[in-house]
Amino acid sequence: MAQIDRNLLFLYSENARSKIRDLAKLLKKSPQRLKYTIKLMEKEKIVNNCHGIFDYSYFGLILFRIYFKGGYSSEKDRESIIHQLSGNPYVVAIYELNGEFDLAIEILSPNPSRFNKELKKIIDEIPTLNNYKILLNLVTHIYPRAYLAKDAHLLDTVKPEILVGGDRNIEAFEKNELAIMKNFLESPKTRMTTLAKKCGINIKTATALVKTLQKRKIIKGFKYAIDTDQLEVAKFRLFLKLHNISPEREKQLFDYMLKTKEIVQFNKTVGDWDIEMDMESSDRSKTRSLIVQVRQEFKDLIESFNIIEFYRYYKKSYLPRYLFQEIA
Repeated sequence: MAQIDRNLLFLYSENARSKIRDLAKLLKKSPQRLKYTIKLMEKEKIVNNCHGIFDYSYFGLILFRIYFKGGYSSEKDRESIIHQLSGNPYVVAIYELNGEFDLAIEILSPNPSRFNKELKKIIDEIPTLNNYKILLNLVTHIYPRAYLAKDAHLLDTVKPEILVGGDRNIEAFEKNELAIMKNFLESPKTRMTTLAKKCGINIKTATALVKTLQKRKIIKGFKYAIDTDQLEVAKFRLFLKLHNISPEREKQLFDYMLKTKEIVQFNKTVGDWDIEMDMESSDRSKTRSLIVQVRQEFKDLIESFNIIEFYRYYKKSYLPRYLFQEIA
């Protein structure tokens, strides 16, 4: 792998729809050079799984996360299972882990009953996925990969936090708004001219609709997953079971996660664990020391914990395909 410009990787992965000229201005580099580097990152899949971040809670959807133990014993079995899971219109994310669990998926469903039916369907189709654990996701806090940015001032160019999920009023969407989101779901980097054409509207209307959806906080951004293995970045998910929680201490925990640049996401959940905390660092020992630090600083809150190494995304999105079945 060629030497990668970490500042460019940071900016591009945080905003997948970035324009080359804007990146060139921020980084004070030629557009031609940046274009070449971006093509290289895409070709080698250093950046991958481009996805729009939509707040599914405005659709009245519930996110369930399922962790599977075992399920496959060979590369061929794994590929077959991932292919089958990818075809399920309720499955929005698939990723591989190293540790107690081997594979995780996320399902967006309108209610628990529908989720239960889909999970049973998956297990019927793939009987080896019969050992699993379920978590209900309440809210997700997404942070920028600040550890990638060599120049601190670049952090001011991205959102410090994106919230997805939680208690929202369900909204109604017009056909053109659904068409916009459907096309962004299928092709997050589609040009506005192409988007307008596919939706059967003029570009001014398309631009206005996108801005409105962003203002309403339905569309919250466009990001890439990164290949942490190629970049030699250690990524761990820390699971925490909490007790003796007070509003003050909980706020301190949340503030700690917001300020720690190696923490890139955390999920509030219901199930065996209350918090899932994703940590990434170019220095594996730094990640491990952070895990120790969290346990020490919040030992009064942490009843128990678990750590699993994160390996690779195979699918990443924030809306299920079945929502748009009626949209051409």
